[in-house]
Amino acid sequence: MNDRKIFVLDTSVLLYDKKSISSFPGNDVVIPIVVLDELDRFKEKPGMLGENARYINRFLDELRDKGNLNEGVEIDPINQIITVCAKSSSMATDYIDMDSLELNKNDNKILATALYLKHENKNKKVILVTKDINLRVKCDALNVFAEDYLKDHLDDTQLENMFSGVRTFDTTKEKIDEFYQTKRIMSRDISSDLFENEFIIAKSSNTSMIGINSGGMIRALHTFSEDFPIEAKNKEQKFCLHLLNDPSIELVTITGKAGTGKTFLTLVSAVEKVMNKDMKRIVVTRTMQPVGKEIGFLPGDINEKVEPWMGSIKDNFRAAYGNIMYYETMLQKGQIEITPISLIRGRTFNNTYIIVDEAQNSSIHELKTLITRVGENSKIVLLGDIDQIDTPYLDAKSSGLSIVIDKLKNLKETGHVHLEKGERSNLATKASRLL
Repeated sequence: MNDRKIFVLDTSVLLYDKKSISSFPGNDVVIPIVVLDELDRFKEKPGMLGENARYINRFLDELRDKGNLNEGVEIDPINQIITVCAKSSSMATDYIDMDSLELNKNDNKILATALYLKHENKNKKVILVTKDINLRVKCDALNVFAEDYLKDHLDDTQLENMFSGVRTFDTTKEKIDEFYQTKRIMSRDISSDLFENEFIIAKSSNTSMIGINSGGMIRALHTFSEDFPIEAKNKEQKFCLHLLNDPSIELVTITGKAGTGKTFLTLVSAVEKVMNKDMKRIVVTRTMQPVGKEIGFLPGDINEKVEPWMGSIKDNFRAAYGNIMYYETMLQKGQIEITPISLIRGRTFNNTYIIVDEAQNSSIHELKTLITRVGENSKIVLLGDIDQIDTPYLDAKSSGLSIVIDKLKNLKETGHVHLEKGERSNLATKASRLL
């Protein structure tokens, strides 16, 4: 069989990553014509979906200057040929029983195109690339090779060994005594392979210490004044508060199950920064992905539309300050802004504390767009639970949050911590663990 493969791209792949159309060097890429119809419906949408649809349209239009898309146009220098396939999906019925598939559905038309290409190209492997799990299952049923778009995935080993931000070591009592006396010790005295801003728990037979690795030294954690409104309830929360309040750490990722304090600690730290005039405002954003059934169209302006998604923010204001007066006052003064991730593109955030709630539901492309908006004297915090992904085309391996944690774990500007212990209530902790 020819080493050169034919990759049939589904609409979900092109909308997920606009660069996917040119990500198969040395192979042939086929775009079923029905995919262009689907892209056309997205081109007017705001945010990344509309941007990606428009990019693909322009890209294909520019290829027309180089050749006929019906015959295939080569992209130099990657030796990739792109073809738009307009063959009728009904041709698939010539060599397979399609009675069980409704050919008026676009997914089935894309599958039929793959079947046609497989029949016409006996010497090449035909692979349908889609982020739609159901379509991949259908492909298996009809003996068509199918796979997810894997460019931005973590592998099983990376996911299994996901960076937690914290490690425990054994050491000597002398080293721990030195740490308490000087507030720092050399990192190499504990381990030679520590990541920047990784938290260390070091133990000897009868004593222990906690610190953070920074610039080749393990240093004591940040201390807070007596008027700081909250106190950490466990060591992981201490680590979290250190990251949230260290101005040299510009990007923080915090993971953990519901009730571990992710949003609460972040929100209080952000409010304190604004109240102390260290920053001018807080921007809260998230992917508008519902849990369970859709609630339908929401009337009103942008603030009214996103309000139902921000109940957790108001709940945490109430828990921290006794009521939501702070929230309402800051909202009126423009010190808090609530916006969907889809409307972030093109903006720059200076002197801003950016909180990305439910970040596990965002793709790496959405988070990259957001992170690259961060300007001077700003901080961005990504919060989420990788075990609670509600977006259909994402999983723990492809979640943008997982990828950010893995790719940026050794930068001096970033820090990560995973919160283990629930602090909401005894019931919430047990339910999170057992249900």
